[in-house]
Amino acid sequence: MTTTTVPDKAGSLAWARRRDSLARFWRSYRTHRAGLYGLAGLAVIALIALTAPLTVGEDVQSVTSAPGTALESPSGQFPLGTDQFGRSLLGLLIWGARISLAVGLLAAALSVAIGTLVGILAGHYGGWLSTALMRITDWFLVMPTLVLAIVLATVMSHSLWTVILAIGVTSWPTTARLVRAQTIAVESRPYIERARALGGGHGHIMSRHVLPNVMPLVLAQTTLGISNAILTEATLAFLGLGDPTVVSWGGMLQDAREAGAVSSGHWWYLAPPGIAIALVALSFTLCGRAVEAVLNPKLGAR
Repeated sequence: MTTTTVPDKAGSLAWARRRDSLARFWRSYRTHRAGLYGLAGLAVIALIALTAPLTVGEDVQSVTSAPGTALESPSGQFPLGTDQFGRSLLGLLIWGARISLAVGLLAAALSVAIGTLVGILAGHYGGWLSTALMRITDWFLVMPTLVLAIVLATVMSHSLWTVILAIGVTSWPTTARLVRAQTIAVESRPYIERARALGGGHGHIMSRHVLPNVMPLVLAQTTLGISNAILTEATLAFLGLGDPTVVSWGGMLQDAREAGAVSSGHWWYLAPPGIAIALVALSFTLCGRAVEAVLNPKLGAR
């Protein structure tokens, strides 16, 4: 009887602490007005992207069944005009949100995962392993991220997974350095020494003590990294290094350039995807700054 009730009480206490932590986080987060604006913008954009199959459908990408003529100006039937194939730019913009957001989220997650792993290993073990990992990190830091991503996207097949991989494996060094510094600070605390004295191994200390303490930093870095990933994806697609079989905001800008929208003055072809990229990047940046202000221990937040 006792052996079953004690774990239940411990589990309920843990969940109560998590709920209390989330409540404190939200109370602190909502004091940042810019963060609330960014969160509201992301909620609207995410809702539009998730409901795209219901609102516009996959047929909006079809070139053969385009409902309009090439490069029509905005009208009642086509609020944002049409592209060079006669497709509705509003429909393409809504459908492209799915690809741009997915690539940004997955690439940022890959980047932060690599940076967190490298940072924790370097900060925990130290010695020659830390030196080797940090020299590799420094090499990636001094090399321009966009140039490395372009090289990878060029030598590999043109697909969304190539773009995600190219962004993820080139943008992790900043996260690695931040996590390493935080890991060193965490491991200098007395309870880490007690855990070692009680027989805690490397895996136990890194997973049960270090990782939970660096997660606030990782969360803030992830939120900030998504906006950079979306901008990088748009740049690669604009340079013709994206997946030509899918519609993304960067791909729309590339199509507009190839159609001569810049020289011919077809502003409705260029402005919508550019504004959408800027708004999403701004929203993620505002959320990231607010999360960083709430969770960063140096700012006195809990």
